[in-house]
Amino acid sequence: MMARAGVAGASWFQRFVLPGLAFKAVVIGGGYATGRELAEFFLASGPWGGLAAAVLAMGLWSLICAATFRLAVVSRAYDYRQFFMVLLGRWWFLFEIAYTLFIIVILAVYGAAAGAIGQALFGWLPLAGAMLLASAIALFACLGNRSVEALFKWVSILLYCVYAAFLVLTLARFGGAIGAHFGKLALPPHWWAGGIAYASYNVVGAVVILPVLRHLTSPRDALWAGVIAGPLAMAPAIAFFIAMTAFYPAIAAAPLPSEMVLRALNLPLFHLAFQLMIFLALLESGTGAVHAVNERLAAVWRLRRASDLPIKWRVAATVVILLACVFLADRIGLVSLIAGGYRLLAGVMLALFVAPLFARFIISNWHRTSWRRTARRGPGATA
Repeated sequence: MMARAGVAGASWFQRFVLPGLAFKAVVIGGGYATGRELAEFFLASGPWGGLAAAVLAMGLWSLICAATFRLAVVSRAYDYRQFFMVLLGRWWFLFEIAYTLFIIVILAVYGAAAGAIGQALFGWLPLAGAMLLASAIALFACLGNRSVEALFKWVSILLYCVYAAFLVLTLARFGGAIGAHFGKLALPPHWWAGGIAYASYNVVGAVVILPVLRHLTSPRDALWAGVIAGPLAMAPAIAFFIAMTAFYPAIAAAPLPSEMVLRALNLPLFHLAFQLMIFLALLESGTGAVHAVNERLAAVWRLRRASDLPIKWRVAATVVILLACVFLADRIGLVSLIAGGYRLLAGVMLALFVAPLFARFIISNWHRTSWRRTARRGPGATA
């Protein structure tokens, strides 16, 4: 029998939209907030190859989120430790190690990006912007589920509005250049490789946001929420990618592609609004990643002590994680972190998460199909 989950009275927004917004919140900071990731994984294949790779990544996200959410609801696993104890059995700790690596790289990327934004806008030292971001993440991550979910909701509204305006303004100003680049219909070989790599390292967001799945009421809810998550997360990235192609191929080497486009638009107020939106996107991504660690610790604390994790321990865990990652970002820099760390993470997540998830899905469906065939033949039937 299927296990049922969910909070009584959960709204359609909490059941079907919130998981996708939470997934977008986690992947945007390391996925496309500054445009550097889009340049790294998509622009190398040109405008059409990059767009095709982005659509492929969106489909993979929907597929993996649907399978992940369904398994989480059926097994009532609402933090990543419980989830991987179900998925990997006694080898669950391997994901714990991988997630530690993920947290270090991804938060270092967020810190480096925040430092670059502060330097570009206000002339700050890179460490100042990174420390401001770390302080804001610590504040929200320590306040618990409701605070994190409210952050996901309201930042998402701002984010979709700003990206829509960004695309409209760029098409109005540079539509000719964008059209000229897309007028070349070449689709290079191996265009799909960037889409698979991009989807793979980002898809860990599907397990990072497991705490918000407590609103789902059934496995069917989980499947629909997963399918919707892909487009919700990728739509702003596709809008951003199309805008970036106006400056192809030079933009592929820019540490902050967003800054290159915004300077060309020469709209100071919108420039400031966009960079504020990027900072808030980094905030929601970093908060989601750290909140997952806190919820994992809280689940173990409740199991062993039958009480909630004290706020002081949430604060301590958050501060230790953030300080280590901020100083790593200051030492290494944004471009090096993305080029080196992300491809390694993609391979690790494929091996420890995606492959076992689909293997489990295929095997469970094969057993279910075999049982139904046997039932139709009768109790004494043989193959």
